Amino acid sequence: MSQMTQENSSSKNIYLRLNQKPRILVVSMRGFHSQAFRSAEYEFEDAVFTFDYADILAPVLASGAVSTLNKKLANYAARATGKGQLLSSGCIPTIVDREYDLLFFICQHFWDIACINSIKAWREKCRKAVLWIDEIWAKEIGDHKTRLCFELVKDFDYIFTTQSSSINAITNLVQRPCYSLPYGVDTIKFCPYPQAPQRSIDIYSIGRRSPIVHKALLEMAERKNFLYLFDSLKGLQMTDYKEHRTLYSNLIKRSRYYIANKAKFDAIHQTGGQEELGSRFFEGAAGGAVMIGTPPVCEAYTTYFNWSDAVIEIPYDATNLADIITALDAQPERLNRIRKDNVINSLLRHDWVYRWEQILEKLGLESTPEMLSRKAHLRNLADTVQSGH
Repeated sequence: MSQMTQENSSSKNIYLRLNQKPRILVVSMRGFHSQAFRSAEYEFEDAVFTFDYADILAPVLASGAVSTLNKKLANYAARATGKGQLLSSGCIPTIVDREYDLLFFICQHFWDIACINSIKAWREKCRKAVLWIDEIWAKEIGDHKTRLCFELVKDFDYIFTTQSSSINAITNLVQRPCYSLPYGVDTIKFCPYPQAPQRSIDIYSIGRRSPIVHKALLEMAERKNFLYLFDSLKGLQMTDYKEHRTLYSNLIKRSRYYIANKAKFDAIHQTGGQEELGSRFFEGAAGGAVMIGTPPVCEAYTTYFNWSDAVIEIPYDATNLADIITALDAQPERLNRIRKDNVINSLLRHDWVYRWEQILEKLGLESTPEMLSRKAHLRNLADTVQSGH
């Protein structure tokens, strides 16, 4: 399945895309995972369809007691023998029946990698193969289960990861080139311009949160005319990923402040103290909110968020949120500058098209006309934001 049209394309461009042979095969986990935290990855995959020529392969989970039993037996055998090729994700087998220049597989967690075993002939049919793995902590790489999954990574030509401090450990384990590739975002979708909506939400917070900061904000919302929007349910599952991203982007565009903290900041048992840059920063900045929180101390953050006031830093255990917000609200010119800087930097640096461009450069593949067109549109939109029109 390929997405062959792009918004605002001329009839000629649409015709050309319909007649362009797909060169990319995207392997997606959307066939049986619908957790909200995966939505950024699905957005990346769909972005590739809009500015490159791609097919999607989304394996689905096999149902029934026999399939479940076979999966358990296969994984037991894999652990017992140390052979990653025996791992089973429980997917219905599929086959790649035509040739591609590149197979691109996005994994949220290392155990997603086992899904590749259900896809037959992928290595023979794809000239190059790239794995982009989101969450892999250096501390985890020594674990038996992790190493078992990473046996399969040796069949890929390049590995990219959002976890910049895990690169050396991955490279040493799989003996393949590994590079840092941070999150991105559909900055056009998240951009609050040119018709900026009213920011009626005072503070928006999703996902993990400091219980101390949360308590302070709840008290503030009780005392004042102050809207604090946060998750009140556990185990969030998306009914439709695109609807989720649309709602999410619209909420950020309508939020004055947005909480952004370093990835897994409250799970040191898992991270081992490793600090990394999560997707919240890219989404909050693209939506033009003023971000408040505890950013990571890592090279990725200093590289990609190196403008003034990208994040207003507060301690994890801050209790004086009312004073902090009051002080910021007394500086409207500063807040306006922060919002514009966040949006402009996002448009010029953090759209998914720039991440895809980095991947293609490593592989020696050319950018498409649609990529160049999108970058031109992003520059024009950034100029519009800068001029205030």
